[in-house]
Formats: sequence, C-alpha cells, structure tokens
Amino acid sequence: MTQQQTRHRIGILGAGDIFGRYVEGLRTFPELDVVRVADIDTSRAKQAAAEHGIPASGDADELLADDSVGIVVNITPPQFHAETVMAALEAGKHVYVEKPLAATIEEAREVLDAATRGRYLLGSAPDTFLGSAVQTARNALDNGLIGEPVGATAFVRSSRVETRHPDPRAFYGPAGGPVLDMGPYYMAALVNCLGPVAQVSAATRIGAPTRKVTSPERVVDEVTVEVSTHVSATLTFASGVIGTALMSFDVWDTELPRIEIYGTEGTLSLPNPNFFDGDVRLKRHQDQEWQVLAPVTELFGAVGTPEQLRRGLGVRDLAGAIEGGPHRANPAFAFHTLEVLASFETSQQEKRFVALESSCERPASRPSH
Repeated sequence: MTQQQTRHRIGILGAGDIFGRYVEGLRTFPELDVVRVADIDTSRAKQAAAEHGIPASGDADELLADDSVGIVVNITPPQFHAETVMAALEAGKHVYVEKPLAATIEEAREVLDAATRGRYLLGSAPDTFLGSAVQTARNALDNGLIGEPVGATAFVRSSRVETRHPDPRAFYGPAGGPVLDMGPYYMAALVNCLGPVAQVSAATRIGAPTRKVTSPERVVDEVTVEVSTHVSATLTFASGVIGTALMSFDVWDTELPRIEIYGTEGTLSLPNPNFFDGDVRLKRHQDQEWQVLAPVTELFGAVGTPEQLRRGLGVRDLAGAIEGGPHRANPAFAFHTLEVLASFETSQQEKRFVALESSCERPASRPSH
C-alpha cells in the first residue's frame, strides 16, 4: 500500500457460506480492512467474527450505524439484496453486493435508480471477469488475435449442488436455477469481452420436477423445482456478434467447453468464469496446435488450490473507484447482464425475440502487470 492509498474499513453483511472466502480474499489487499460482521442471526455473526479475528459483530442496524465503516459488502441471500442495498446506501455507505444485483429485474431497476441518484457508489458481483483469465481473453480480442469476432458460445453445466449442499432449495427457487446462479459469471465474461447485448431469443424448461438431495449433511431429502433448469438462448450483441448459450442443471456430463469466442482469424477458449484465473487458449487458422496465452494480469488464486475460491477483486475495484479510479464492476454493467438473463424467461413465455432496454459500456481493461 502506498502512502497515498486510503485504508477502507469494511463491514460484511451476512455470515453465510461464502463469508470466509470474502474475508480471505479481502485480506490479500492491505488497503482493505474488515472490521465488522453482521447477520440476522447475531450469534452466527459473533462466531464468524471470533473465527476470523474481526473486532466487531452484531446485526444490520449496528453495522449501518457504525460511522467507521465506509464500505458494506452485502452477501445476504438474493431476495434481500434490494432492501439491504438501498438501506446501506441511504445510511451513507458505499456498497458491494453479491450477484445477482436483485432477485427480480423490477427490484434491480429500483436499486440502479437509487445508486444513480445518490452520492455513494455501488459495485456488484460477479467480479470474476476482473481476473487474469477474462482479462487475458479481452486483451487478445483488443489486439486482434482472432480477427473480427463473429460468434461465441457459453455452456453452463450442472454443479451437482444437491450432492454437496445440505439445503439446496434456494438453487431451485425463483432467484436460482442455472441462469441466475451460474449465468451471471458467463454473461459478465461475454459482455466484458464483446460488449452489450441487443436482442435475446430463448427456450426454457424444467427437467426433473423434483430433485433428490444426497448431500451427507442434508437437511431435506427432496427439492421441488420452481425455476427453469434447462435453457437454450441466442444472443445478438450490439457489435453484431451472435452468441449461443446453454445453461442447464440437467447436463451433468459433457465435453463442451465453458466459453469460446470465434473470429475471422481464429478461436479463443476461456476457462470456467466462476474462477478468476485459468488457461486461456488461442488457435489461429494457420496454427496446428492450441497455445496457452500468458496471463496479462497477476493471478488472484492459483488454479486447483483453495486460493482459487477467494472473493474480493470487485471490492478492491469499488475502493479504487472511490479514490477516483475506473469502476468496472459497476451497477449499469450488473443491471445489463441481469436483464439479459431475465430476458430468457420473457422470451420463452411470450414466444418472441426480446430487445434489451438497457445497455452498458465495456468495462475498462485492467492494466497489465
């Protein structure tokens, strides 16, 4: 940390499954200081504070009343995002919220409006597009390594959540499913690389209407599915690129790639965008073999290690924006990617192409190391 950098004091709202991943990730940045944790269950907040050496804990009201906290990291469940984000902004805090921006597109518009009107900045996950993998792909595109982009594919396959999560009901509820659970990572990567989407057409369905839960520590034996679990969509980007997306909790085994981008002179293959890092491969038309591109930014976590699961680049991005730097994981970007995903179901229900109402700028590239 240079002398010019401000130390940002952070309070985390929500002490659930990914709390530790945020604490570990944020502590890699000396300018970010986690000083408080809050949860609706204050005993859980107290336990989380003790386990991670955080000096203060309590409920949400205490967090919002703490004048020493400048940034609230909101990792509450999606159905609480709109209410809690707007409360934190009104309390005079900058906010970084987990994905999605809100549980519905209507609530997300309210959040976007509140952030646009106010003095305080709002950042939103997913932030994995800030990692070395997507930034390396973006650099390759910006430098014309595959010529003019023509098409793209994105394939979300099942994370088999019912085999590992003790209570996977939220993953099969209204704010879950493959589109809103995993889709934001893929859409953020695509929009960062290719720009905003202009039009969507999609077909959706529920695969199995109930799912058996086989997690060893399960609290339920079966889940009723309330959201589409198999979605196929065609995306027309404003640039003219045509994208194909398959997002499914019904595809358990496949040899499909995660993301590929096809250009007039070659192809880029991207790794799982749920992670910050991984191999980006390039094959130009004249090449006999794929080549792995050297990362253009530092790694956040080595692939295949527990470090890979850390979170926090988006919070650092927000802190930099507070200091006057570029704000990449910004609310307009988060809203647009969410609107694209929400349009899948609209297209299915109304049997039509859906023109996107929102747009956004391609986020500024992260500087190379």
